[in-house]
Amino acid sequence: MKVVFTSDAAPPLPVFSQATVSGGYVYVSGNIGCDHQLKVVPGGIKAETQAALENMSKVLNAAGSGLKHIVKANVYLKNMSEDFTPMNEVYMQFFESDKMPARTCIGVAMLPLGAVVEIECIAEIA
Repeated sequence: MKVVFTSDAAPPLPVFSQATVSGGYVYVSGNIGCDHQLKVVPGGIKAETQAALENMSKVLNAAGSGLKHIVKANVYLKNMSEDFTPMNEVYMQFFESDKMPARTCIGVAMLPLGAVVEIECIAEIA
């Protein structure tokens, strides 16, 4: 297993890695919409989704992969009933419509740092 780190993305907490690589795949830890100081970006679900996906993209690139190589994504939402549709509006901008990865979206009671969305994925190494 190889640990992935890039200073381009938000830093990980000391208890996990941004991602790990094993067997031709990169396993990206959950990304919330935060900046380099680990402050959740203002603007609600759309801004947080965009920031989370941008951070995830930077980690994937550092691992030799990219968003187009994601085979499975998991999305965690604090408020499924209000945030599912606006999250999807932003999410769809990051992927080709005919090559959407498999995905699960789960409603949760709480996310780190007061975030409203967290996204993790598994991707092939390019």
